[in-house]
Amino acid sequence: MATQAKVSKTETKNNHETNDEAADKEQQEAIEQIDEVQNEIDRLNEQASEEILKVEQKYNKLRQPHFSARSELIAKIPNFWVTAFVNHPQVSALLNEEDEEALQFLTKVEVQEFEDIKSGYRIKFSFDKNPYFENEILSKEFHLNDTGEPSSKSTTIKWKDGKDLTKKSGPSSKGRKRNHEEQESFFGWFADHGDAGTDELGEVIKDDIWPNPLQYYLASEMEEEGGDAEEDDLDDEGGDDDDEEEDVEGEEEGEGEEEEDDDEEDDA
Repeated sequence: MATQAKVSKTETKNNHETNDEAADKEQQEAIEQIDEVQNEIDRLNEQASEEILKVEQKYNKLRQPHFSARSELIAKIPNFWVTAFVNHPQVSALLNEEDEEALQFLTKVEVQEFEDIKSGYRIKFSFDKNPYFENEILSKEFHLNDTGEPSSKSTTIKWKDGKDLTKKSGPSSKGRKRNHEEQESFFGWFADHGDAGTDELGEVIKDDIWPNPLQYYLASEMEEEGGDAEEDDLDDEGGDDDDEEEDVEGEEEGEGEEEEDDDEEDDA
């Protein structure tokens, strides 16, 4: 009997080992199949990216005449771009008072994506003659090389004597919020190439302002209209309350007159 028990245990152990090996083999086959499916998905994603890029390139060319027509119309509106920048919450946080004065001379902004789109873009600022710098055009370019490494380059600003806005404003004290007078200059952005891959201002101008600058130019007017509408609503509510008070007073007076009439009848 003891011999039979040992044989049974051995058979059971062998069965478990066989089952474990079968399970491991099945899992390995599943992993290999998943890998094959994932490779197919990656291939389709890469193909989709190439097709999407072609579509973007096509429509980027189709948009250019409209951008040109829009720029010509914008040129008819004084201080269009500085107003749009001041009304934009992220850009306005980078502007001090002297920046706003210098940007009064900004006449045109252009965002030019490179032909293949994926390798970068250029932002151009055109200025009238002004008391701050000699340049008529300031630009900043963002490049992405074949290895995916970002870089940027920009125009060197030729400041007039005593007018360098980047030297007039010093950095804020650590741990303390900067006020409007201590704000670093917007123009310091042109010389900042520290982290071209995460240039927030460049991305905001390209992806947010440039597609529809009119919405930011009109932002302050829309806020004022919204404020006037709220005041009108409050006035209407106040008028309704006054009407209700007059109605209540009228009812009370009517009740008082009825009581007086009843008293006179009783006396009679």
